[in-house]
Amino acid sequence: MQRRLLLPLLRQITLSRSLVCLAAFSLILIATNGLASNANQNVDGKNTQRTSARTRAFDRYFHQLLEEKKIPGAAYVIVDNGRIVAMNTYGVRAKGKTGKVNIHTVFRLASLSKTFASSAAALLRREQKFNWSDKVVRYVPELHFKTPGLSTQLEVEHLLSHSSGLAPNAYDNYLEDNQPLNKILPRFSTIDPHCKPGSCYSYQNVLFSLIEVVIHKATGATYERQLKKRFFTPLKMTDASLGWDGFMASVNRAAPHVQTGRGWRPVKVERQYYLAAPAAGVNASIADMAQWLKAQMGYYPNILPSAVIADITLERVQTKQHMRRRIWRDYISHAGYGLGWRIYTVGNDRIIFHGGWVAGFRAAVAYSERQKVGIAILINAESQVISDLTANFMRDVVGYKELVQTGN
Repeated sequence: MQRRLLLPLLRQITLSRSLVCLAAFSLILIATNGLASNANQNVDGKNTQRTSARTRAFDRYFHQLLEEKKIPGAAYVIVDNGRIVAMNTYGVRAKGKTGKVNIHTVFRLASLSKTFASSAAALLRREQKFNWSDKVVRYVPELHFKTPGLSTQLEVEHLLSHSSGLAPNAYDNYLEDNQPLNKILPRFSTIDPHCKPGSCYSYQNVLFSLIEVVIHKATGATYERQLKKRFFTPLKMTDASLGWDGFMASVNRAAPHVQTGRGWRPVKVERQYYLAAPAAGVNASIADMAQWLKAQMGYYPNILPSAVIADITLERVQTKQHMRRRIWRDYISHAGYGLGWRIYTVGNDRIIFHGGWVAGFRAAVAYSERQKVGIAILINAESQVISDLTANFMRDVVGYKELVQTGN
């Protein structure tokens, strides 16, 4: 599904139409930098010539690249210092149908859902409903590993930081078979962590989703109720929902698409991973994601206080393997994971990032901690084009101009 070949853009400009699009984007951004160096910012620092040119360049790049890859539908939003400076859409909700994607079209967020889970948990921890150091077995006593006693080493913090020590994506295959967590948990009694919890990174969906049980038992309220009360309602995320039923209840929803020999084909909306709601259960529109991005960047402190943002973006474990990702590796000096967020260091800045991928959908959100510029992208196809769009936009934000392309 994924092709890892990357092409240095400016050296291969004649190879394809998509590379011409990238080259045009690069040249516009270089010109933009020259303008910005001589332009005076407005008093509020939000509406510079650089921002205007950057967003125009990205919009052109976004539409041309998606057209070249024949992506069915997509949407993006750019936030600069708390202000939405660009929001646009592309294509249709389902290939072969006439319904257009608009800013209220609902997509599956896949693993971007983890940012909601960690934020809700961090708020509850701040309210002293539980502690990061609490043992998971206090809330999930049925969790056992092969070696007696090892399960008592697993703490709530380890769930959200992917530092349980277990093999990556342990028992995700059962999630893909639509098995509920209570049917999967007994299987952990046959395996052990390969490192001490908290000492190494290993991406999880099943274990991550146990935060739903922790939240329910600590508060007496369901996870869905917590999300609605704390985020969806106060942030006016009017299209957002949790779970398969919530997604299917939306008339204005995007259909998932997979790649075939004849191009993109719409497929059935699967329940898989919805049963792991904190890991992959949130649905939202790009209008919703604009609000979520602003909240994560600190512009709704009454909803998401700065102390909570600092908590979830504090690195808990290094992710050295991400230093090898070619779309990022040329300019990040350090990679780690906080709580529900990836953290990439670039010079004296940090990119706070997460991607999502579930059957027929891709999603991404990223922002520069120092520049206060962020982007969210949603597409209804399993394409690596989202990596090009996200990483190259962030390259420009932090000052790296060479563009690269992943492939499909």
